[in-house]
Amino acid sequence: MSVLEEAGFAAVPGVLGVDRCAEVVTALSGPGSRRTGSRNLLDVPVCERLAAMFKAHAQVGPFLPQGAVAVQCTLFEKSADDNWLVALHQDLSVPVQERVPHRDCSGWSEKEGVLYVQPPVAVLESLVAVRVHLDDCGSANGPLRVVPGSHRHGRLSTETAKALREQSGVVECIARRGDVMAMRPLLLHSSSKVQVPGSRRVLHFLFGPNELPCGLKWHRAV
Repeated sequence: MSVLEEAGFAAVPGVLGVDRCAEVVTALSGPGSRRTGSRNLLDVPVCERLAAMFKAHAQVGPFLPQGAVAVQCTLFEKSADDNWLVALHQDLSVPVQERVPHRDCSGWSEKEGVLYVQPPVAVLESLVAVRVHLDDCGSANGPLRVVPGSHRHGRLSTETAKALREQSGVVECIARRGDVMAMRPLLLHSSSKVQVPGSRRVLHFLFGPNELPCGLKWHRAV
């Protein structure tokens, strides 16, 4: 069993160099750039190129589903001026083209003009998120905190999530600029507020299988 399958997350250090990280930041902060927190960045050329690079990367690529496509890219940026807590949760919704009447599809919502749904658990279990750190992220930078192995228990109730956290503990995911973390979206995760000056910017890609069940179609796939 791979580290990703056993723990639900795996670190890959030094995927991007410092200069490449700076180029990405510049491309995302230029004129007409979308706000931090946007989930719809796959049509930004620098993000599309990164998605292709991850699929071909010798260490990142093997973590992805066979024939994987990138279906979402989100920019997260925490700073002393834009700071927030993220409670313990699983990522359960995916972006799709249109609503389908199927009993295994629930939790329909719309964000930034894009339709989201909670698909069957089998779909969620096949997904892999790839998080690339554009800044150093230490304990004071509001790093991701995860509950190892919690992704293996499917969609969790609040009570079960709390019990798993007590049983398995929480791991703090610190990283250097250019490091990548692959994770299963069903992995329980949270984060705290930034406690020091400076930014903690992370590009969060979601990869999944090319085809979806239940008549669902990805909103965008590259």
